[in-house]
Amino acid sequence: MSKRLSNRANIWLTGASSGIGEALVHELISANHNLIITGRHQEALDAIEEQYPQRITTAAADTTSKDELAGIADTLNHFGDLDMVILNAGTCEYLEVAEYDSDVIEANLTTNMLGTARCLDIALPALRATRAKGKPATLVIVGSSAWWFPFGRAEGYGASKAALSYFAHALRADLAAEGIEVVVVSPGFVKTPLTDRNDFAMPFIVEAKDAARQIRTGLEQGKTEIAFPWQFIWMLKLFSALPQRLIDRLAAKMARNSNT
Repeated sequence: MSKRLSNRANIWLTGASSGIGEALVHELISANHNLIITGRHQEALDAIEEQYPQRITTAAADTTSKDELAGIADTLNHFGDLDMVILNAGTCEYLEVAEYDSDVIEANLTTNMLGTARCLDIALPALRATRAKGKPATLVIVGSSAWWFPFGRAEGYGASKAALSYFAHALRADLAAEGIEVVVVSPGFVKTPLTDRNDFAMPFIVEAKDAARQIRTGLEQGKTEIAFPWQFIWMLKLFSALPQRLIDRLAAKMARNSNT
């Protein structure tokens, strides 16, 4: 049986001020854990901390900035040894191919991939210090299931999440010898301020609180892959099993319908 989150854990959570991250704050606090929460805006973090003043400390930073992350490194041990890191900060910007702009690709890759990678500059030393004491240490990377199918307009977003998945799985292989577990979370559509901007149908969309509950449950069960909702996941797996020519035809049809 997994020992992960079986006792009160000290957890660093990025992207904590809205969406899945904010829902995870409430979910993890309800399960009796301590949180160091990171987001770009101190005011938003303070509003969350006020709800749980003894259980949360804030560490405002832009996760794409090495200097700002270095400035909060010492805060990761505010409650003692760091048991878990949940790297959840991310963005989603869509590309209008008729007005192609590589800046859209860069924005997705910088926040979703590079920002996550830079968080490890301070997260890995803290997790290694925990492991050196013989305690479990877990790295959780929140990606997306979107990259499993070539959705139109998602060139930048999907590419960033595909890179993030490869990065996480390669880290799992490299960190196995140190006993640091790596968990990959691949949500489908989740109702957040980001998805509220979407102008297309989002099948099987789930509430952020339900997503947070599934993540916590999966972590407690010792899973290394957490993907939901199952209906959307199976739909994507079915699509990806088709011959490539059919995938291309289906993706092009969906893109035309979306643009219309």
